[in-house]
Amino acid sequence: MDVPDDQRWNHNIEYHSLLAEAVADAKDVLDVGCGEGQLARRIRRSGAAVTGIDPDPVSIELARAQSAEDDITYLRADFLEYPFEPNSFDGIVSIAALHHMDSTRALTRMRELLRPGGTLALIGMARNGSPRDLPWEAAALLTSCKDRLFRTQWPHPSPVVWPPPETYGEIRRRAADLLPGVRYRRHLLWRYSLVWTKPDPAAAQG
Repeated sequence: MDVPDDQRWNHNIEYHSLLAEAVADAKDVLDVGCGEGQLARRIRRSGAAVTGIDPDPVSIELARAQSAEDDITYLRADFLEYPFEPNSFDGIVSIAALHHMDSTRALTRMRELLRPGGTLALIGMARNGSPRDLPWEAAALLTSCKDRLFRTQWPHPSPVVWPPPETYGEIRRRAADLLPGVRYRRHLLWRYSLVWTKPDPAAAQG
């Protein structure tokens, strides 16, 4: 049964607001790993021009079917190979997609495509790598159980990769190396966020 966007919930949708707010001032937004397009549609309603890219044909077909004609540009393609021009977007978002790709190549590509002064906001998934992760795991389990008592989880149609290939610590270090000044935050429900604004030399001189 088709479920309207405002009635859907799952562990990814929980963090859509974080990403949408991070790029609220962007005019041209790229959604990497857009899936069936719920986040892209939300950002489009703010007035931004949105491009969604995903290699999965089923997801892209569903995304196009749920958006008005020509309202959002959806590309069925490999983000790492698609010939975008550098500095093409002032906002880039991605949710639960980075672990489907080589993280170094993907973060480097996002950095290249972002205009100076633009913002990258990403929700990712990683796996536990040390005993310090165990309290987070326990909290996530408790929170998820509580949420499921009051919410029905919407099963997204996109492909799943589990377990993620990298640990939280590995992702945090890689992001710090590739995106100096990035804000990394660990979240409940088995997620982390990266928010980074690309330095703008012109603004610094002004």
